[in-house]
Amino acid sequence: MTNINEENIVLVDEDGEEHEFALIDVIEVDGEEYAILEPLDGDEDISEAIILKIGKDENGEDILYDIEDDEEWEKVADRWQEMIEEDEEE
Repeated sequence: MTNINEENIVLVDEDGEEHEFALIDVIEVDGEEYAILEPLDGDEDISEAIILKIGKDENGEDILYDIEDDEEWEKVADRWQEMIEEDEEE
Protein backbone atom coordinates (compact mmCIF):
# COMPACT_ATOMS: atom_id res chain seq x y z
CA MET A 1 0.00 0.00 0.00
CA THR A 2 1.06 3.55 -0.57
CA ASN A 3 0.42 6.26 1.98
CA ILE A 4 0.16 9.51 0.05
CA ASN A 5 0.72 11.50 3.24
CA GLU A 6 4.28 10.20 3.56
CA GLU A 7 7.08 12.41 2.30
CA ASN A 8 8.91 9.52 0.59
CA ILE A 9 7.13 6.87 -1.43
CA VAL A 10 8.54 3.56 -2.63
CA LEU A 11 7.12 2.22 -5.89
CA VAL A 12 7.81 -1.19 -7.40
CA ASP A 13 8.30 -1.39 -11.17
CA GLU A 14 7.27 -4.21 -13.50
CA ASP A 15 10.60 -5.97 -12.85
CA GLY A 16 10.00 -6.00 -9.09
CA GLU A 17 12.64 -3.35 -8.42
CA GLU A 18 11.91 -0.71 -5.77
CA HIS A 19 12.39 2.99 -6.50
CA GLU A 20 12.12 5.74 -3.91
CA PHE A 21 10.45 9.06 -4.69
CA ALA A 22 9.93 12.29 -2.79
CA LEU A 23 6.36 13.56 -2.77
CA ILE A 24 6.71 17.10 -4.12
CA ASP A 25 3.05 18.08 -4.22
CA VAL A 26 -0.51 16.89 -4.60
CA ILE A 27 -2.52 18.90 -7.11
CA GLU A 28 -6.17 18.85 -8.11
CA VAL A 29 -7.30 19.05 -11.73
CA ASP A 30 -10.94 18.64 -12.78
CA GLY A 31 -11.88 17.23 -9.38
CA GLU A 32 -9.20 14.51 -9.41
CA GLU A 33 -6.00 14.45 -7.34
CA TYR A 34 -2.53 13.77 -8.69
CA ALA A 35 0.79 13.17 -6.94
CA ILE A 36 3.91 14.87 -8.24
CA LEU A 37 6.91 12.69 -7.42
CA GLU A 38 10.64 13.25 -7.81
CA PRO A 39 13.00 10.26 -8.08
CA LEU A 40 15.46 10.11 -5.18
CA ASP A 41 17.80 7.71 -6.97
CA GLY A 42 18.63 10.11 -9.80
CA ASP A 43 19.18 13.75 -10.55
CA GLU A 44 17.34 16.31 -8.47
CA ASP A 45 16.14 18.03 -11.64
CA ILE A 46 12.45 18.95 -11.24
CA SER A 47 11.93 18.23 -14.94
CA GLU A 48 12.35 14.56 -14.03
CA ALA A 49 9.24 14.61 -11.84
CA ILE A 50 6.57 12.05 -12.58
CA ILE A 51 2.82 12.46 -12.23
CA LEU A 52 0.56 9.69 -10.96
CA LYS A 53 -3.17 9.75 -10.34
CA ILE A 54 -4.37 9.18 -6.79
CA GLY A 55 -7.20 6.74 -6.39
CA LYS A 56 -8.66 4.44 -3.75
CA ASP A 57 -8.36 0.66 -3.49
CA GLU A 58 -11.13 -1.70 -2.38
CA ASN A 59 -10.24 -0.94 1.27
CA GLY A 60 -10.52 2.83 0.74
CA GLU A 61 -6.76 3.36 0.98
CA ASP A 62 -4.86 5.69 -1.33
CA ILE A 63 -3.13 4.13 -4.33
CA LEU A 64 -1.14 5.63 -7.19
CA TYR A 65 -1.55 4.65 -10.81
CA ASP A 66 -0.46 5.77 -14.26
CA ILE A 67 -2.51 8.28 -16.20
CA GLU A 68 -3.42 6.42 -19.38
CA ASP A 69 -5.43 9.15 -21.12
CA ASP A 70 -3.12 11.51 -23.05
CA GLU A 71 -5.50 14.47 -22.76
CA GLU A 72 -5.82 14.02 -19.01
CA TRP A 73 -2.04 13.74 -18.65
CA GLU A 74 -1.52 16.93 -20.69
CA LYS A 75 -4.00 18.86 -18.49
CA VAL A 76 -2.21 17.79 -15.33
CA ALA A 77 1.27 18.43 -16.76
CA ASP A 78 0.19 21.89 -17.95
CA ARG A 79 -1.22 22.73 -14.50
CA TRP A 80 1.99 21.55 -12.82
CA GLN A 81 4.05 23.69 -15.23
CA GLU A 82 1.85 26.71 -14.43
CA MET A 83 2.45 26.14 -10.71
CA ILE A 84 6.23 25.96 -11.24
CA GLU A 85 6.16 29.22 -13.22
CA GLU A 86 4.03 30.93 -10.56
CA ASP A 87 6.53 29.87 -7.86
CA GLU A 88 9.45 31.19 -9.93
CA GLU A 89 7.74 34.58 -10.28
CA GLU A 90 7.40 34.97 -6.51
